[in-house]
Amino acid sequence: MIQIARGRGRILCVLATAILASTALRVQAQATTYPLEIRNCQRDLILDAVPERVVAIGQGTTEILLSLGLADKIVGSAIWLAPLPEELAEQGQALPRLADNSPSFEAVLDTRPDFVASQWINDIAPEQARVGTFSQFGDFGIATYVSPAECAKSDFSTGSGDGARSQAWSMDLLSREIAELAGIFDVSGAGAALIERNAARIETAKAHVRGLQARDVSVLFWFSSPQTEGEAYVAGRYGAPAWISDVVGVRNVITSEEEWPLVGWETISGLDPDVIVLGKMDRRRLPADDVAAKRAFLQSDPVASQLSAVRNGRLIEMDAQSMNPTLRAVDGVETLAAGLRAFGQAR
Repeated sequence: MIQIARGRGRILCVLATAILASTALRVQAQATTYPLEIRNCQRDLILDAVPERVVAIGQGTTEILLSLGLADKIVGSAIWLAPLPEELAEQGQALPRLADNSPSFEAVLDTRPDFVASQWINDIAPEQARVGTFSQFGDFGIATYVSPAECAKSDFSTGSGDGARSQAWSMDLLSREIAELAGIFDVSGAGAALIERNAARIETAKAHVRGLQARDVSVLFWFSSPQTEGEAYVAGRYGAPAWISDVVGVRNVITSEEEWPLVGWETISGLDPDVIVLGKMDRRRLPADDVAAKRAFLQSDPVASQLSAVRNGRLIEMDAQSMNPTLRAVDGVETLAAGLRAFGQAR
């Protein structure tokens, strides 16, 4: 059923080049013709038919599949940060969960999937990966797909952060992921409708902040930390938080091209952001995943406690899913804007 093409090959993805252009995205829905070929992370992926047994690695990918009405095809899910949003909770309540974090290769194989979709390149990659490589899954005849947001990175290496980007993430990449997955599963109509709905949400969020007059506000987005007292994973200049910052009209103090670089608090102190956004999640893989642990550190650490944002109480809690390149990034716009208004830094 599944072939992995090694050469350049043709690219016949239905709606793969969908672009978010203005208020709404107009996409012509059409049935998928198989075999279907997609260029994904510098390789050609060929599918002979609609996948029937799918593993979704990453909550962002899982939520896209659910939004496309594909719950009955998901035989495994992994990497969960928070509960599903209300509109997806009912159809997602029975989803098999292989792991709260990255599952093992064997756990994925045990579900007998014919397709695995991953939100992160670190989980399924060309060479070293947390779950398995393209070729390892290919040996079992399993097709693998990675989010275009990850494929667009200029550097796939994990390093101390989460890969680097030479260009900013945009909603175009999310629209492409929706369109490609919809094409793969022959639900292009549902894909077009989801892209339209997301475009409308973006326009609504932009309208809500259009009159926002933030007075040269600088922001730091703190996702988590390997050690609470050590360096912090903070948002770089080109990820989803940068998109949120641009929409709201504030300045991210971190200029690294790494998506989530590790930065020390002495360095952050020199940047002295006006506001700190704290990632809030149910996950407990890293010591600073708990937002309460973040707050306790900021109040007690000799360096961090002297930051203007901490001394003035300008801390905003944001759903960690909104800080990732997902459907929920739009929610981050409203969360940040509401916090700025509450602090009197915008009106």
